[in-house]
Amino acid sequence: MGPAYSLYAETILVCQNCKISSIKSAVAISKENDTIIIKKGIYKEHNILIDKPLTIIGEDYPVIDGEEQGELITITSDHVSIDGFFLKNVGNSDTKDFAAVRVRKSNYFEIKNLIIEKLFFGIYIEKSNFGKILNNKIKGDAVEEYNSGNGIQLWYSHDLVIANNHIQNMRDGIYFEFANNCTIKNNVSTNNLRYGLHFMFSDNDVYEGNTFKDNGAGVAVMFSKKIKMMKNNFIQNWGTASYGLLLKEINDAEISGNTFEENTIGINIEGSNRIVYKNNNFTNNGWAIKVRGACYANSFLENNFLYNSFDVSYNSNVNDNVFDKNYWSNYTGYDLNKDGIGDVPYRPVKLFSYIVNRTPETIILLRSLFIDIIDFSEKVSPVFTPDNLLDNNPVTKKISW
Repeated sequence: MGPAYSLYAETILVCQNCKISSIKSAVAISKENDTIIIKKGIYKEHNILIDKPLTIIGEDYPVIDGEEQGELITITSDHVSIDGFFLKNVGNSDTKDFAAVRVRKSNYFEIKNLIIEKLFFGIYIEKSNFGKILNNKIKGDAVEEYNSGNGIQLWYSHDLVIANNHIQNMRDGIYFEFANNCTIKNNVSTNNLRYGLHFMFSDNDVYEGNTFKDNGAGVAVMFSKKIKMMKNNFIQNWGTASYGLLLKEINDAEISGNTFEENTIGINIEGSNRIVYKNNNFTNNGWAIKVRGACYANSFLENNFLYNSFDVSYNSNVNDNVFDKNYWSNYTGYDLNKDGIGDVPYRPVKLFSYIVNRTPETIILLRSLFIDIIDFSEKVSPVFTPDNLLDNNPVTKKISW
């Protein structure tokens, strides 16, 4: 907003007993760059179209009740800010993705401090750039995937900041497609039917300090490159087809400082190359890392593997990845010279893990003596597991950062 406009900008007040009592009326009479202040109350409105630069502020969280008639707010102008509303009763449709707030072909927008309930989609951004989505609380009541929407959805949008949002009980908490150069920070996405976070074809994005907990399938990251995932928590994503993080066709990425705790699979990796996994904690997962093939030139450096049923699973006997200076709670080697590095390399892939991959029913034998014997035999003379998949410098104390 340039200084030339501010000389003419006005403030319009909306309340139940005011001269202007509806949000649509206020937008209709407003001029570019005006501020509209909505007083506390219930406004039964939908299809509110913001087609000029405006700042719209709610005082004490006024309610916009769409009465399930359709979309609530649609933004089609640059330089629009929506701040401080309770939005509810978005329409549900088999043919249209109605959202509480939709931003279409707009730039430099802000959507913040909203509470959104009784919704189909929450905040839907399409072909819009340089925006901020901050401090929103989105709570759905999704039961089945086919008739529920996503909390925050980005499509063909770039250079966005999505921070400090809390999303729960949606289909996917956050969904991106073709969204580049975005920062996703300090969000909490929990109890969603499918994914806490799901993105595809989205490059050069940074994901930092987020928590993805108790989601149906965890977090899925596909067909993307040059991403950074740092200091996130992937927690309690349990289920037969569940994981903390799924990586499919991901290249040239950094995954560091994250916590993977109590997931069926910490990270499930397929067709992903040149990724550095560093300073992550893998704790009490079924499998810490499951490598499903076509993964090359990856590095697993200085991670903690703590009390996982299986540390690493491989479906190939060929290894082109590096494991170095990790802490493994299952390591039983010694450190005679007391330099903090085990004198015997650690072999993280156990034969039993190989067997379970091929015959899942054998998992019932997990704690039996028989399994200890076959794992020991493979350790002495590897036949089925990659003989060069070793951590030659296993550290003997848990790593702290």
